[in-house]
Amino acid sequence: MPEPLIALPLRGWQDPASIHASIAGGTRSSFWLDAGPAAASGWSWVGSGVVEEHPQRVRAVSLTDGASAGDWEAGRFRGGWIGWLGYEEAAARAGAPVSAADPEVPNEQWLRVERFVAFDHASRRMWAIAPAAEVEAFAAGLADGSSAPAGRVSAPVPVRATARHEPEAYAALIERCRDAIREGDAYQLCLTTRFTIEAAIDPLTTYTRLREMTPAHHGGLVRSGEVALASASPERFLEVGDGIVRTRPIKGTRPRGSDPTQDAALAEELRASEKERAENVMIVDLMRNDLSRVCEPGSVGVEGLLEVESYPAVHQLVSTVSGTLTPGVTVGDLLDATFPAGSMTGAPKLSAMTILHDLERGPRGVFAGCFGWIGDDGALDLAMVIRSIVVHPRGAYVGAGGGITWRSEAAAEVAEVGVKARGPLAAIGADLPPGW
Repeated sequence: MPEPLIALPLRGWQDPASIHASIAGGTRSSFWLDAGPAAASGWSWVGSGVVEEHPQRVRAVSLTDGASAGDWEAGRFRGGWIGWLGYEEAAARAGAPVSAADPEVPNEQWLRVERFVAFDHASRRMWAIAPAAEVEAFAAGLADGSSAPAGRVSAPVPVRATARHEPEAYAALIERCRDAIREGDAYQLCLTTRFTIEAAIDPLTTYTRLREMTPAHHGGLVRSGEVALASASPERFLEVGDGIVRTRPIKGTRPRGSDPTQDAALAEELRASEKERAENVMIVDLMRNDLSRVCEPGSVGVEGLLEVESYPAVHQLVSTVSGTLTPGVTVGDLLDATFPAGSMTGAPKLSAMTILHDLERGPRGVFAGCFGWIGDDGALDLAMVIRSIVVHPRGAYVGAGGGITWRSEAAAEVAEVGVKARGPLAAIGADLPPGW
């Protein structure tokens, strides 16, 4: 086991962006899990680590046998791993056919955390967290001015994005989804596509733009060498604490309006849409089924149903499902039961993934996976990899998609993909390709 980490309170308050600039400059592997710019609540974590060479160690962590937090004040994450899981390996583990993985980006990447700073945005308090022999020196380095405020990020250099599918081809795939639904092979299918950029991309400046354009409560930047994930995800996939697991699937999207009246009308349209409500409830039922595989009988329930949450670019329809984990359940058990997430597959899950493999004709990669932290103590918080940018040595890609039901209209679904991809592409400096 790695040496236990110690939390040392810091005086004053500093912007997580400036702390990240200081830490990331001296290491190849760094992370910034971000509550968002000007956040009034929530936690951010900024630090460094080393690539975990044995991911099975992460999967073996028990979710029900963790130690008590005791007098630990510095947030729920007390040390462990931060990273991501991609779509293909998980889909294959579930029995679905998959495309060949992207060679540039690891499907699974975890950083074993060495040192970090915890930020409590509600109380404006900070802690330096590191092994006991190092924590005072680490804290002193943060307080000596080396973490001066980060400068303004310049506008991106324009680059070109190409789409895996032309809008007309994507619309045709929507009709094939509806054919599969009519034949009874699926109730819903989350059809996705990819936008690719071939240009040098700096992950930190790109993420800084992304968080300003589309702030989210589960944003983040995880970087290892020339590979990075920059995300403004609004969707929490899995949260575990004190033996309780929660998932918050998002299904249903509307753009924000140009004025308060139009904005309120769009939110109400989303709330009242029979198609969107049905789409969301299908995934709620799927997630209830998934959680029941690792939870105590009778403990799985719906805490919130069809709630509209508003973000800078979109309104979303969100539900919350929870359950009490069965004693002895590990991270691997939970992921095998729930991942890939139903909100990114459709239902029934295995049939949906099989159909989508035939339609999409290419890997999703890290997109449609999950990222976040997994603690040594069995707590975890993972978000969906949506509204995200995956950076690699040859460029970057952005995935986007939407849930297709029998009542889907192709033009509206194509437009929804454009709404979701526009922000991440703009942070890179790319416009949507024509037609999107």
